[in-house]
Amino acid sequence: MVLNYLWISFFLIAFVVALVKLIFLGDTQVFKTMMDGVFDSAKGGVDISLGLIGVMSLFLGFMQIGERAGAINVLSRIVGPFFNKLFPGVPPNHPAMGHMMMNFSANLLQLDNAATPFGLKAMESLQELNPQKDTASDAQVMFMVLHASGLSIIPVSVIAQRVIVGSKNATDIFIPCVICTFVATMVAMIITAFKQRFTSRQWVAIGLFSIIGSSCLAGLAVLLRSLTPENATIFSNVLSTGLIMLLFVTFILGGMYKKIAVYDAFIDGAKQGFEVAVKIIPYLVGMLVAISVLRSSGVFDYIIQGAQWLFAQLGFNTDFVPSLPTALMRPFSGSGSRALMIDAMKTYGPDTFIGRLSCMFQGSADTTFYVVALYFGSVGIKRTRYAIPASLLADLAGIITAIIVAYNWPWG
Repeated sequence: MVLNYLWISFFLIAFVVALVKLIFLGDTQVFKTMMDGVFDSAKGGVDISLGLIGVMSLFLGFMQIGERAGAINVLSRIVGPFFNKLFPGVPPNHPAMGHMMMNFSANLLQLDNAATPFGLKAMESLQELNPQKDTASDAQVMFMVLHASGLSIIPVSVIAQRVIVGSKNATDIFIPCVICTFVATMVAMIITAFKQRFTSRQWVAIGLFSIIGSSCLAGLAVLLRSLTPENATIFSNVLSTGLIMLLFVTFILGGMYKKIAVYDAFIDGAKQGFEVAVKIIPYLVGMLVAISVLRSSGVFDYIIQGAQWLFAQLGFNTDFVPSLPTALMRPFSGSGSRALMIDAMKTYGPDTFIGRLSCMFQGSADTTFYVVALYFGSVGIKRTRYAIPASLLADLAGIITAIIVAYNWPWG
């Protein structure tokens, strides 16, 4: 419903602005410009979606090998003791615990097709423990905000789209995205823990998780800062691409150890990549067209100019402002923010500051309102309590972190 109103608003706002430009500024070409942009965007949406088939098939093929080799189960065992502290109201052996761990593990590997069913099953299992069926329980809120924070190891779809638009190093946003989504997840976790009045033992578990994660990321940042710009760029590129290749090889070896048909598993996953790429065509075309009318009518220019003026008055560097539309759209629509990210990369270039920062915004969070509507709606919950505010604050933390990292990262 939110996306429906948002899409309609784009067209109405663009039409009103274009009409004002025609009447008061005498811009007789404004509607022609808008229609040219509409047709170009419709064609571009199809081209981009079809271009994703190869890269998405590649990644989802390897992810399928990892899933069958037991990568999700391994991750579940690793995070199990920590989950017991986050969800004290859920018995350790309750099915909800297993479903939640499987959901988060799938999210870490960006196995969206596996994550959503596990998430819906987790919410259903948690609802069995919920005494107030129309109000979200503490466990359901914690699960929701952690899911919405979007913690993942590899931003597969973002890397794939960077490849399509011609990035020379599509994986160079890999580590920055991990940093941003880690911060967003920690903020979501801490806010929810405060609201749920965690015990000292629970805070110790959160503290240990935070220390371990932040220490690894801080160590990486210090190492990069100690290198010359050229060496830092080389190290970052080698680490990003090397980790992805290591993950692929690990999945293959794990599949061989489990004696699964590795190639058959890859083919099954690759078929899903084809399906995903084709399924997003109508959504991507719809949002790209709506965004095109906003841009060609001049609405985006006014928004960016206003934001630049505001941040300039506050004394901030305004180089990041053109990438903000992606960040602002992300909580509302995954397809909308994806379209804005693609638009930014095509307008400014995928390997520019704006192109990379837009990708970081896209890869550092999940679609908050969609996730809340889908998961809570699936079990009939009407009162979501503080789930949306906590998730939006986590999104804001991810945005701020992305801007800071982008300004300080040794891009090539």
